[in-house]
Amino acid sequence: METIDAIILGVIQGLTEFLPVSSSGHLELGKAILGDQSIPEESLLFTVVLHFATALSTLVVFRKDVFEIVKGLLQFQNNEETRFSIKILISMIPAVFIGLFFEEQLEQLFGGNVMLVGCMLIVTAILLWFADKAKDTLKSISFSNAFVIGIAQAIAMLPGISRSGATISTSVLLGNDKTKAARFSFLMVVPLIFGKIAKDIVSGDLTVQTNSSLSLILGFIAAFISGLFACTWMISLVKKSKLSYFALYCIVVGVIAITFGFIK
Repeated sequence: METIDAIILGVIQGLTEFLPVSSSGHLELGKAILGDQSIPEESLLFTVVLHFATALSTLVVFRKDVFEIVKGLLQFQNNEETRFSIKILISMIPAVFIGLFFEEQLEQLFGGNVMLVGCMLIVTAILLWFADKAKDTLKSISFSNAFVIGIAQAIAMLPGISRSGATISTSVLLGNDKTKAARFSFLMVVPLIFGKIAKDIVSGDLTVQTNSSLSLILGFIAAFISGLFACTWMISLVKKSKLSYFALYCIVVGVIAITFGFIK
């Protein structure tokens, strides 16, 4: 992969990880447009590295929240921080199940399948439109809500389904506060990404070719910096109920992707 392409894809990942437009879908579209010829395993490796970068940007933006959670856990009490952490763990169950038992099948979807991406972007648009119409509440996420949101996160492992869009929309449609929904959505993915990378390192699946290391580094930096901006911006947008604009965007891009797939 060319270094310029890696930077472009890094910026795409950083911006779209937090905006509800599917980072994985945009990465697959970007790879197809840029003519990336990586095999599915190499393509997925690049995607994992970029997601790792945005996970770090999440920790930076929510550093105060993370500090309070860790501080509360160290008290070894049934406090708000402990309950929040348990909800995060519950939300991880569906995605962990998919990752453990369907990883090979999932890898094959990350090879420039723009038709699938286009269809899933339209599904994302429908979710966002309904969530935008939901009433504002002050309700906090319950334990049962956490599992349902986790299912949405597992489904969002498909390229084209926005992870943040699916989890925030699901949470809002369950009647939860929009700001709390966004906070939970961004924090719930961090353990999964770190766990995925740790698993791949231990198993030896995460191997880097010497000629691709520079591209990975540049893509990582681009994704991290753009992710810092996008994460902060998205929190503000969710508060203002602007999800319908992203729904329209997803429909337009989805139709373009499907058309591109037919032509290709």
